[in-house]
This record gives sequence, C-alpha cells and structure tokens, in this order.
Amino acid sequence: AQLCDVAVWAPNHKLTWPWVFCEVRGAARKQLGDTCADVMVAQNEPSPRVQKTRGKFERAPVVLVVGSESGDTDLRTAENRDAVSAAVQNILLGATALGLASFWSSCPTGANDSVARFCGFAGDTTIVAMIYLGWPTDVPKGFERPAPRITQRT
Repeated sequence: AQLCDVAVWAPNHKLTWPWVFCEVRGAARKQLGDTCADVMVAQNEPSPRVQKTRGKFERAPVVLVVGSESGDTDLRTAENRDAVSAAVQNILLGATALGLASFWSSCPTGANDSVARFCGFAGDTTIVAMIYLGWPTDVPKGFERPAPRITQRT
C-alpha cells in the first residue's frame, strides 16, 4: 500500500486517476502464473516457456500488477497509459528507497484480459506492469548506458 501511495503522485493529465493495483501474495502468485500459462498453452507456446511462466511469479514474495483504465477517447487512453507508466516509475523508485529489490515485467502476450480478470479489474484495463518486489539477495552491478540523444533549437 505504501508504494501505491507513492505511485499516485505521478503526473496525470486531466486528472483521470487511471491506475489500478492488485497486490498478489502467497498462493495467488501460483494462480497468476497458471492464468498466464493457460493463455500461452492456448496460443501453442513451447512447453518449456509455459512451465517457466507457471512458477515465475513465485520468485518474489509480492507481485504488484498495475493496470491502466481506458479513457473516453483514444488520446485519453494513451495519456492514461503514460500516467500509469510514470506511476510505475514512482513505485520502482519508492521500492529502492525502502531497500527493496524490484523488477518491472510486462504481461505475457495475449494474457492481458485474463490477468485483468484475475485481478478484478474492469474489462478494458490494460496491464502496464507486473512488478516483482522483495528483499535483494545481492547488490546489482550498474552498467554504462548510452548518452542521451539531445537536439537543440535556438
């Protein structure tokens, strides 16, 4: 809940408050994996990928699923998703500030509607993030990133 409180400070054009959250713990993590894996089976995904998906959410004590509600226009829906992405960044920064490890994962291809139903979200919700949260087992090594591309006009 503390990280969701941080999330809602994200910029939000037109104040639509489009984010929805589902905290997945305990046995529900396996159910979430099964929900995603069942979609993968229906899509004829390779068995090793399906089996990996069934158990992958159990790697962290908490998985926070973050969704974006659709807007009344395509533009508003896009703006809502942008706001939710900013909210996810706030969650990741908040987790780091609390000493937690975090990892932003996307929803498996084709599983959006099934995951939204699992979470109890409205049918038109887009899953923006499935965030793994837990205590770090080691300190991740930083790495060089490319310089930002900046253009200037005067």
